[in-house]
Amino acid sequence: MEKKLTQHPINLIKVVLFGPESSGKTTLSRHLARHYNTVWAPEFAREYLQNKWNNERKTCEKEDLLPIATGQMELENSLAKKADKILICDTDLLETKVYSEEFYGGFVDDKLNEAANKNEYDLYLLTYIDTPWEEDDLRDRPDERLEMFNAFENALKKHNKNYILLKGDKETRLKTATKAIDKILLEKKDLYSFSDSLQDLDMHFLHQNSGDFSTNFEY
Repeated sequence: MEKKLTQHPINLIKVVLFGPESSGKTTLSRHLARHYNTVWAPEFAREYLQNKWNNERKTCEKEDLLPIATGQMELENSLAKKADKILICDTDLLETKVYSEEFYGGFVDDKLNEAANKNEYDLYLLTYIDTPWEEDDLRDRPDERLEMFNAFENALKKHNKNYILLKGDKETRLKTATKAIDKILLEKKDLYSFSDSLQDLDMHFLHQNSGDFSTNFEY
């Protein structure tokens, strides 16, 4: 598998927001990261495609999908090192694969397909389309929201992913999501924590320099 599309090994709970456009993924990503005092990995495609639109007045093309996937994994792997036990991912490569299939007649780059199938996450939060459609430069197919939602759910089922469906207002979604994540937190042990690693580093520094500090107080 393409090395740039591979997850770096780290003992974290990885949660993916998964679903069609304008279904509340980014909002919930922020809320979950705040709730668990951790970081979240935004959708690389948003910035990439917005820049393309601003500079070329072009939307996503087939050739953009692999660079988008590579950028997403670089972002995820980088932010994983700064997470505290949980990493919230606004998207993953399986989502990119679904878009590729739906927008380009079933086409999926072989490297993207392999990585999307092999990268692993603890929980997928499938966001339903009971949120208002918010138009912008990049979003399209507002009349095909149900068809896109079905494509995303079918992908989760096809690949045997652990997922729950999120419906309702922001508070309801957050409550449902945290209940599922808390259950995983109880089951997984020795999770990586960036905050703990910083504290360990500080303690190591103090221990290493304790002798130097004592000499400063000689009379």
